[in-house]
Amino acid sequence: MKKDSTTMAVRLSMFKLVFALMSLFSVSTHSSIATDKDALQIYPPTCTRIECPNFKTIHVGNGFEIRRYNSSVWITTSPIQDISLVQATRTGFLRLFDYIQGKNKYKQTIEMTGPVITEILPSDGPFCESTFNVSFYVPKENQADPPPAEGLQVQRWKPRYLAARQFSGFVEDSSVGKEAAALKSSLEGTVWGDAIQKNVGDGVYTVAQYNSPFEFENRVNEIWMMFHVEDLSFSAL
Repeated sequence: MKKDSTTMAVRLSMFKLVFALMSLFSVSTHSSIATDKDALQIYPPTCTRIECPNFKTIHVGNGFEIRRYNSSVWITTSPIQDISLVQATRTGFLRLFDYIQGKNKYKQTIEMTGPVITEILPSDGPFCESTFNVSFYVPKENQADPPPAEGLQVQRWKPRYLAARQFSGFVEDSSVGKEAAALKSSLEGTVWGDAIQKNVGDGVYTVAQYNSPFEFENRVNEIWMMFHVEDLSFSAL
């Protein structure tokens, strides 16, 4: 038992070290901005190796995709206040990593899934702290009874709709806002954009990251903007 505990501690220390190094690497790594031509159409390669939530594509637009997600369960951190999306996601992810490694009420190890998502409630100014909620998709085998843990909440999603836009590379504070603005711009004048405006207003969006910090190639990230079907100006589904 002592040997297993020591091995787990070493693995966690190594992971945290690599994650910290990756944050330095990402500063100098260009995160390519997707063009309207190739902004989507890429199913995250990670989802062929790890479990991801199921969704159905119901519309493909110019630079965006509309999806319907099935009911699902997520584990979410308490709100994190920070200026940096990257730092807030790192803080939240390490809490979630501890959770899946057994730091939960059942002391149960849980398989890694994708994506890890960060919901952003932007601040009123460029140098003010925003609010971030970081979430982990619970594998199907654990969704009926996800282990509770201090400082984390179980989120049970009903079927929901969202607009998505993909981009590659490492997520950076300097580029993610541009991606969100590009998605919002592509939705302007559509029923989807009107529904999002009614649902969340200006500024609220989610960043979905599918790759581990160890992966340097074929990285796929997404911007999500949620809406409710009842907010559509007509039945588009």
